[in-house]
Amino acid sequence: MFWVLLLLLAWAAAGTACTRLCLAAVHAAAADADARGHDLTLYEAAFLSGGPRRVADLTLVSMARQRRLLLAHTGWATVVDPRGRDEMERTVIGAIGPEGQSRIAPVRAVAASAEAVRGLADRLVDAGLAMPAGTRSGIAAAVRQVRVAAVAVIALGAIALLTPAPSEMPRHLVALWFALPLALTLSCLAIARMEVHPYSRWASPKGPATPGHPDPA
Repeated sequence: MFWVLLLLLAWAAAGTACTRLCLAAVHAAAADADARGHDLTLYEAAFLSGGPRRVADLTLVSMARQRRLLLAHTGWATVVDPRGRDEMERTVIGAIGPEGQSRIAPVRAVAASAEAVRGLADRLVDAGLAMPAGTRSGIAAAVRQVRVAAVAVIALGAIALLTPAPSEMPRHLVALWFALPLALTLSCLAIARMEVHPYSRWASPKGPATPGHPDPA
C-alpha cells in the first residue's frame, strides 16, 4: 500500500527532527546545570537581554546621557570626551575613529564584534549564564528542522489522501495515522516554545533569573 510507505517517511522525518531537538535541549540543560553565582554588570545584563548589539547600544546611549558622546538624529555619532572610562567605551571611541565623528551604524557593528564583547560573552558562558554559540545555533536549527518535518508530514498525508490508489483502509483512518506524527512534531514545537521562547537566545535559562540582575534599560 502506497500510503504506508508515505506514513513511514512521515514518521522518519518527525522522529529524526524531534530526537535532534530533544538532544539539543538536553545539551543546553547540561550546560545550564553548571551555572554559578555571579553578580552581573550592566554590560553583562545587556548581553543576556539582547546579545552583542545590545551591549553596543547600551554603551552609546550611556555615553550620550552623560554628554560624552553626541548621537544626532541624522545618524551620526560625535565624540565629546575622548577618554573612555572602561573597555567598552574605549572600544566605541576607537570605532568612531580619530576624526571623532562617524555614522552610528558602522560604530555599532564594530563595537558589537569587538574583543571586549567576546570576552564578556566568554565570562558569562563560563559562569553558566549565557548560551555557548554552538548550543544557540543547535537549538535554533533543531526547531527549524521540526517545523520542516511538520510541513513534510502534512504534505505526505495530503499525497496519501489524494492519490487514487486502491486501499482497504478508509481515508479517515489514513488521515488519523498521519495525525500521529503531526501531533508529535507540533507538541515538540509547543514544548520548545514554552521552555525556550521566554528567554533571550543569548541567555541560558539561569541567565534571566540571576540574583542581582540589573535592569539594562
